[in-house]
Amino acid sequence: MAISAQLVKDLRERTGAGMMECKKALVETDGDIEGAIEVMRKRGLAKADKKADRVAAEGAIVVAVDGEARHGAMVEINSETDFVAASDDFKGFADKVAARVLADAPADLEALLALPLEAGGADVATAQKELVARIGENIQVRRFQHYASEGGRLFHYLHGSRIGVLLELEGGDDELGRDLCMHVAASRPVCVSVDEVPEDRAAKEREILVAQAQESGKPQEIIEKMVEGRLRKWLAEITLLGQPFVKDPDQTVEQLLKERGAKVVRFARFEVGEGIEKRQENFAEEVAAQVKGS
Repeated sequence: MAISAQLVKDLRERTGAGMMECKKALVETDGDIEGAIEVMRKRGLAKADKKADRVAAEGAIVVAVDGEARHGAMVEINSETDFVAASDDFKGFADKVAARVLADAPADLEALLALPLEAGGADVATAQKELVARIGENIQVRRFQHYASEGGRLFHYLHGSRIGVLLELEGGDDELGRDLCMHVAASRPVCVSVDEVPEDRAAKEREILVAQAQESGKPQEIIEKMVEGRLRKWLAEITLLGQPFVKDPDQTVEQLLKERGAKVVRFARFEVGEGIEKRQENFAEEVAAQVKGS
């Protein structure tokens, strides 16, 4: 059967694939466009599986909040390059994933990947693989946070698409909520207050401070006071309440909240690629390898 240019065009519009790939699939299925789509999906998912181990440390943070600011979702979705992260396909997928988290509040990443990306459509995991097949890069839904506020409101801030903050505030107003989100984005607190600092992390820091203080050769009682003072300083630096407020460093965030009659219940801060070991590439070596192999 002869494959018309119109048939190839129709398949390209439905799949977003290249012209030659569309024509090849139509030839295989004797012009059956639905059969060609199925062939291309199977072929694409197989290709996507091969890309799953490639480092994806770029990407975007996306936030979705309901109209009453009671429910909010924040997701990190990674790609291999920032070029792909800026594409409409990637952004559309990321927005839909955030909307799904907002709507269903999945328990974990596995549960999210099993949900339909859109009503009546493929699940998130399948849609992710189809996107990989279409754009040729590894795409990963890395993590998400969902908040449901009972007595407060949710605020968020995006610094471009690389840093995102979702914060629950009781009391205060819109300006305070946004200022606090921007503070978290800039100052990177680990948690709200000292009693939320993980015990193992505090113990490890104390151990380091003791070792440093002992190098001074001072008496043990002096060393203990030195360690306690430095530990308090460290705790203030990593907790939101203890940090100097970025817009007025003369007061701490705790003092600001007391002044405004407000309370930060919790927050999440995501930064694209944090904690992912990025591949170090040498462009000259890469070109040389390609020339040698050609």
